[in-house]
Amino acid sequence: MIKPIVILSEYKSEWEYRFNQERKKIIEVIGDKIEGIEHIGSTSIKGLKAKPITDILVGIEDLSTVSSIVPPLNSIEYEYVPKPEVTDRIFFRKGLWGKGTCHLHVCEIHSTEWVEKLLFRDYLRKYPKVAEEYAFLKSELATKYKYDRPTYTCQKEPFIKEIIEKAKREL
Repeated sequence: MIKPIVILSEYKSEWEYRFNQERKKIIEVIGDKIEGIEHIGSTSIKGLKAKPITDILVGIEDLSTVSSIVPPLNSIEYEYVPKPEVTDRIFFRKGLWGKGTCHLHVCEIHSTEWVEKLLFRDYLRKYPKVAEEYAFLKSELATKYKYDRPTYTCQKEPFIKEIIEKAKREL
């Protein structure tokens, strides 16, 4: 298996286009199960550097029914990736290992996972200076952990949690 490396790209407007294309495909195959679908992650924030992987959040009514969406998502090239340590969402990926193009996160609509992912995205969209701070942090971490994507991801967590708490206080 190829070990994924961390490479950040300057913002590209085509990321929004890719999300919309994938959104249509996902709705075509599991639309009757979807309660919400959102573009999340750094590619959803105009001007922000990002790994060029489109993160998509799908909210469904009940996570226990996720087995019914695996085959339809497989048919549009989304591979289910079991993560037993994660209990509040289900993860799918699209693209070659280490060079994926999309990450699909399925969780229960209005769950903590759903709410916090959207709070973080919306806060960065609302406060460009905070998005700049996040971009700087990501650039530093990408340099330091280029060959260690799990650590890169883990090291972003304190910043993300801090922003989510700020966003909650604004509600």
